[in-house]
Amino acid sequence: MNDAPPSAADRLAGLFLAPARAPKGARKDTADLIAKVAGGRLVRDLVFLPPNSAIDRRLRVPIAETNDGDIATIEAEVDGHMPAYKNLPHRIRLRDETGFLTVAYFRGAKEMLERMWPLGQTRLVSGKIGFHDGMRQMLHPDHVVDPEKGEAPPAVEPVYPLTQNLPGRTLARAILAALDTLPETPEWLEATTVKAHDWPDFRTALEHMHRPTSPEDVLAESAFRTRLAYDELFARQCALRLRRVHRRKEPGRAVLGDERFTKLMLASLPYAPTGAQSRSVGEIYADMAEPAPMLRLLQGDVGSGKTLVAALAMARAAEAGLQSAMMAPTDLLARQHGATLQPLLDAAGISMVVLTGRDKAKERRYILDRLASGELAVIVGTHALFQDDVIFGDLGLIVIDEQHRFGVSDRMRMVAKGFAPHVLVMSATPIPRTLALSIHGDMDLSVLDEKPPGRQPIRTATMPTSRMEEVIEAIGDAAKRGERAYWVCPLIEESEAIDLPAVIDRHAELQARFGKGVEIVHGQMSPTAREAAMDRFRGGESFLMVATTVIEVGVNVTEATIMVIEHAERFGLAQLHQLRGRVGRGDKQGSCVLLWKPPLGESAKARLDAVRRNDDGFAIAEIDFRMRGAGDMLGTQQSGLPPFRLVSPEAHAGMLGAADKEARLAIERDSELKGERGQAIRLALALFGYAEAAELARSG
Repeated sequence: MNDAPPSAADRLAGLFLAPARAPKGARKDTADLIAKVAGGRLVRDLVFLPPNSAIDRRLRVPIAETNDGDIATIEAEVDGHMPAYKNLPHRIRLRDETGFLTVAYFRGAKEMLERMWPLGQTRLVSGKIGFHDGMRQMLHPDHVVDPEKGEAPPAVEPVYPLTQNLPGRTLARAILAALDTLPETPEWLEATTVKAHDWPDFRTALEHMHRPTSPEDVLAESAFRTRLAYDELFARQCALRLRRVHRRKEPGRAVLGDERFTKLMLASLPYAPTGAQSRSVGEIYADMAEPAPMLRLLQGDVGSGKTLVAALAMARAAEAGLQSAMMAPTDLLARQHGATLQPLLDAAGISMVVLTGRDKAKERRYILDRLASGELAVIVGTHALFQDDVIFGDLGLIVIDEQHRFGVSDRMRMVAKGFAPHVLVMSATPIPRTLALSIHGDMDLSVLDEKPPGRQPIRTATMPTSRMEEVIEAIGDAAKRGERAYWVCPLIEESEAIDLPAVIDRHAELQARFGKGVEIVHGQMSPTAREAAMDRFRGGESFLMVATTVIEVGVNVTEATIMVIEHAERFGLAQLHQLRGRVGRGDKQGSCVLLWKPPLGESAKARLDAVRRNDDGFAIAEIDFRMRGAGDMLGTQQSGLPPFRLVSPEAHAGMLGAADKEARLAIERDSELKGERGQAIRLALALFGYAEAAELARSG
């Protein structure tokens, strides 16, 4: 039990993480509505809610100097009331030394409006100026205050995201009340960083975001918002770095092999592994030999040979008498991984089985008994592996394919099935190394940046849709040679419903041309129907697969040589490259046709040209990174981390590298966060939702 008094960082964090209060006199459900918009009920949640924009109310002029459409703040005397009549509004006439202004309300009781606007008294009113019958008027003003009481509308008013039944004024009052409870905070950034960008301190940046002195203060690019976004990136990278340091101190077990299985596996290969494969295997073996659990990301382009690397890691685990599990996101991919691994593991004499949701109860029971007894060395499966009745004899290695499809909690459930098993994560989505280190900062990184011998580059052509007939003829010719083809139609919306006509029409047209050898696959089909269509295509009953992007990851049909991507201009660079990687996986030359619909915009033309000229996923990732910036890649953060609140991926992604570098140096200097700056970083971690990382530092 830790009875140590709370540190200064803990006390400050307590103020930020205290429950926020709804403004006095607000409706009962106001706190719920505010929490819905702010993403939580704490002071921190309110002050971290950035405005969308701001209204400039700094124009304070006499009535006669206002123009149509101005947002103006005017001080004038209440000259008279013209109560509502039939469908006319209640009007109030104001005057100053330069002229008259009518304020109009279409709703509001006469008595209430007369109390708000007492005859002969001065009021400050702010809103939009319009003209009615040649006279200046203001409909339903935004602010009406009594200057005698020292009140005034804000000179610049932040505009926040809202939800139904939550007035903007109520939310703003709640945010300012929360802000006023907050103290100064110690500086967690390097003094040189703050000075180089001429940034304010954290508390001042928050103050300016919510009490702006100009509308520019709330923009994502402003110094105030940029400072806060950098703080959030810095805290995230510190958390990832601390997880990594902690993992290396966790008790695990060294896995050492005698090479009896790995030698047999290597001897069975038709050619030697690439330099990149050998290097990655060496890095994995070195990690497995450490008495701390491995967490390594194996990044490799489509067809770079990740499966062989995983198989050699499994063979090393088997040499030490340990079991391995491989997790894939779908039944189809699990069975396909099984088919690729089988010959490699058979050559080494290692037993393997595939377990998916489709296995019958009796079959499943038999597999689970063999797994629990330790008789099975390798199991490949889907989410079915997480279930409580899946028990291992001694699990030593977990391989996760396409980890972005699994949450961190999924990974933890698998890890709990063994004693500190080593974890290898595989991804076929190349991203630039700097970005990979930043996004996956808690993992070590191995990169497969060479293709195995015998893999020919895929011939890529771009054509306007007017030449579609030539493409269809080429598919017919390929079919006569026993080859197969994919025809991919784009997804316009996240929901496939809107795109079904395009896929269904294209399928009908190609079926009318070629007969029953044409399959269709899309997201609205049941998994069983989709799998059956894929099986017919894989088995050669059909030769042409018309599909939406559901075929993107991991489908392996060696006879497929042609990939047609219709409306290729609608796809992202990485996606085009992933789809192209589905063909040319056998010994025949693969071709990819990017069909585009005129007219072609400049950025779409640059994307298609980049894919046509480059066959290397990492080169394409770098081009993508330059063309789009890191925004999109940051936006699809791996699960298990809090979402960004103050970072706008488009505006701030460029700072990620610098924030990661600063975090790495800070954690290297003080991995237990004991020093003065370490305490400040501990506060930043608590504020941005990474308190668990600060606890890791404390536990040493």
